[in-house]
Amino acid sequence: MQVLSSYAAGQWQEGQGEGAPLENPTTGEIVARTGTAGIDMRAVVEHAREVGGPALRRMTFAERAAMLKGLSAAIHEAREELIDMGAVNGGNTRGDAKFDIDGATGTLAAYASFGKRLGDRPFLTDGDGMQLGRTARFWGQHVRVPRRGVAVHINAFNFPAWGMMEKAACALLAGVPVIEKPGTSTALIAWRVAQIVVESGLVPEGAFQFLCGSAGDLLDQLDGQDCVAFTGSAATGMKIKGHENLVRHNVRVNVEADSINAAVLAPDVDSGDEAFGLFVGNVALDMCQKAGQKCTAVRRVLVPSDRVDEVKAELMAELGRHPQGEPQEKGTRLGPVAHSQAHADVREGIGRLSEVADVITGGAEPPRDGCFVSPTLLVARDADAGILHELEVFGPVATIIPYDGSAEHAVDLVNRGEGGLVVSAYSNDASWSESFVLGVAPYHGRVWMGSDRMAEQALPPGMVLPGLVHGGPGRAGGGEELGALRGLEFYTQRTAIQGFKSFVDGTFGAPAE
Repeated sequence: MQVLSSYAAGQWQEGQGEGAPLENPTTGEIVARTGTAGIDMRAVVEHAREVGGPALRRMTFAERAAMLKGLSAAIHEAREELIDMGAVNGGNTRGDAKFDIDGATGTLAAYASFGKRLGDRPFLTDGDGMQLGRTARFWGQHVRVPRRGVAVHINAFNFPAWGMMEKAACALLAGVPVIEKPGTSTALIAWRVAQIVVESGLVPEGAFQFLCGSAGDLLDQLDGQDCVAFTGSAATGMKIKGHENLVRHNVRVNVEADSINAAVLAPDVDSGDEAFGLFVGNVALDMCQKAGQKCTAVRRVLVPSDRVDEVKAELMAELGRHPQGEPQEKGTRLGPVAHSQAHADVREGIGRLSEVADVITGGAEPPRDGCFVSPTLLVARDADAGILHELEVFGPVATIIPYDGSAEHAVDLVNRGEGGLVVSAYSNDASWSESFVLGVAPYHGRVWMGSDRMAEQALPPGMVLPGLVHGGPGRAGGGEELGALRGLEFYTQRTAIQGFKSFVDGTFGAPAE
C-alpha cells in the first residue's frame, strides 16, 4: 500500500495513524493512503514566514517568472506518468487527465510570461500618480508590495494539478510562500506534482509546502498578513470564511464555490447556423469532460419553448459521440466520477431533479460496476421550480429549461442561480446579446458569448484562461482568481505613498519605457 507523505518544514513527513484511503473509482481498489496527523502546523507556518517568504522577496519578478517557467517544463516532462495516475486515482480519461495537467503547466507558463515583463523592482506601481496639494510638490502614488505572511491554498478534488498550480503561480510570482492542501480523495497526482516541484530545486526552501490530508489546526496559526484561497463546496467555504481565528485577525479569504452555470440558446440562432453547432457541442462537452466534474460545467440549458424537442434530439445525438468506458481504454471519452462519495451524491441529485424534470437519457441507475454515471439529460416541467436553480449535481448531468425567448426572461432565470462562475449564450443578434450581457453580468464572473463569427476560433466556456478572471459573486463564493496580473492583488498590499513629488514619483512611479 502506497503512503503519500507531506512536504512540511523542509522535509517529507508521513502522517501518523492509518490515514484516509484513496480509491480507484473504476475498480473500487484502495490505491493509497494519506494523512497529516502529528504534523506540527505551527512549524509549517513559521517555516514559510521565516524561511520561504524572505527568500522569495529577495528574488526579482523576473527571477520568479523564470522559476515558474522552469516548473512548467519540469511538470510537463512527467506528463505521461501523471496521465496514468489520473486514471488510477480520479477515473480520468486520457483527454481529461491532459486537460488537468496541461492546465497546470499552461498557467505556470502564462504567469512566467506576465512576470517577465515586470522587471527588477520589488514592488508594483498601481495606476498613475496624482497631485495632492496646491502644486505638484505634494504627490501621491499607489503601489503594491508582497504581504509578509503565507498563502494557504485548499484545493478541490476535480483538478488536482491545475487547481494547485494556478493558485501557486499567482502567489509565488507575487513573492508569497504557499502551503498547498489538495483534495484528499484524488491527491495522488497533486502529491507527484509536489514531488516534482521540490525535486526541481527551483523554488526556495520554505516557499512551497504540501499537506497531503487534513488541514488540522492550520487555520488557527494564521494572522493578518496571511491569506486563504479555497475551492470547493459553498458549505465548506462558509465555514472557512466564518472561522473564528480568520475573522479575529481579518485574514484575507478567497472562495470559489458552487455554481449552477447556464447555457442559453437565443431564438435567432437557426439549426444550420455555426452558433447552433457550437451550442450543442459545448453543452455535451461540459456534461462529459471530467465526467461533468468541473466548476464551470453547464447545469442549466435554457432553450426557447418551441425548440425543446429539436435541441433535445441534437444533444442526445451529440452525447452519443462521447463513449463511456474504462478511462484507460482507447476511445473512451467519459469515465467514472472521481470517488464513491461523489457517485452517491450524483445519483441522489439526479433523483431530486427528476421530481421536477423528466429524464430523457441516462438516470440515477449505474450503467456498470464502479463509480460510473450515464450522461443524464432532463427536461424541466416547470422553469420556475426552485430546485433547478438551487441544486448543483456535480457530474454528467444537465437540465433543459424552456423559456419564452426574450433576453429578459433568460436573464431572470439565469440569475436565479444567485451568482455563477460563467454563463454562456449563443446569438447572432447584437441587440439581444447586449441586453443579456448587461442583465447577467452583475451575477457572474464571466460571460461567454457565442456567435457564427467567432465559432471557428472559440475556446469553450468551461475553459479557465489565466488572462481572464475566474470566480463569481454570491453563491459562487464572491472570490476572484487569475486575470493576468490581477491575480497578484490578493497576495499584495495596496499602499498609498504620499510625499515630495521628486521622491515619490522618482522612486515609486511608473518606470521609464
